[in-house]
Amino acid sequence: MAFYLGIDCGGSQTRCAVGDHSRLLGIGRSGGANIVRLGPDRSRAAIQTAILTACEVAAVPLRDIVHTCIGAAGISAPGVKENLRKFAAELVASTVEVVGDHEIALEAAFSGGSGVIVEAGTGSIAFGRNAEGKEARCGGYGFAISDEGSGHWIGRTAVSLCLRASDEGTTTLLKDAILETWGIGEYDLVKFANMIPPPNFAELFPVVMKAADAGDAVAVSVLRMTGEELAELVRIVMSKLWAEAAAPVAMLGGVLENSTMVRAEFARALSISYPAAQIQSEIAVPVVGALSLARKQSENTRRRLDRLTATNPWM
Repeated sequence: MAFYLGIDCGGSQTRCAVGDHSRLLGIGRSGGANIVRLGPDRSRAAIQTAILTACEVAAVPLRDIVHTCIGAAGISAPGVKENLRKFAAELVASTVEVVGDHEIALEAAFSGGSGVIVEAGTGSIAFGRNAEGKEARCGGYGFAISDEGSGHWIGRTAVSLCLRASDEGTTTLLKDAILETWGIGEYDLVKFANMIPPPNFAELFPVVMKAADAGDAVAVSVLRMTGEELAELVRIVMSKLWAEAAAPVAMLGGVLENSTMVRAEFARALSISYPAAQIQSEIAVPVVGALSLARKQSENTRRRLDRLTATNPWM
């Protein structure tokens, strides 16, 4: 029997889904696999752990995998596609294809149809495709210069606004929580936040949510800004693809999944620009899109081979 793998290489978490032609049979999870930020060794370990875990959960032998699709950020960087493909191929003998993480997100949300996705995890991006097949994106250019509304952006913005509050002589619950999370003293915050490479700002997202729930004004401001930034990403994509904004919009990623405040602010901000935007309430799951693409890619390959065989009797 033929089985397929779909892999979502996130910055904080890697997920692998295994299934047959129609069913999802198991999911494996591991740490982040962003090769640009974490390096090849950690990326390789995360991908392979997720594959092994998923196949163990589903009781599917590695030798029976016929096609694998990996979705990842930063695949245009030199060597990224090749390395990700190699890491999977060390375990499975199937064809391995690597696509952008926005591609698996769009597949998860709309099954190849038209619409806009906004994904906010460790990084962020908005991506859309209209009925004519025209595509557009906004954001997703990396934590140093982009990724507005992402987990990394939330943590960095939280630190920045806490420091601004301190400059104004205001005490914040959020600042104390950040210091406790990072295990540093107040006078170490600036030095720690400016380290190269930078600290894991994304791990501050749960801290910001907890402080916002407790009524901390700075934390509430950060989450509201997050929703506004994500709405702006979608607004730009929609303006490029639809003359009338009646397109469906899907939300993905841990930031939108876990924060009701961010979701509410995102919907409010987007409704100002595009009142007709159709925001799906259910959070889409990118790894399910990766599995779906693996099935489609495998079928496309089979059809190409059938056509070649039909026209070339020597094959």
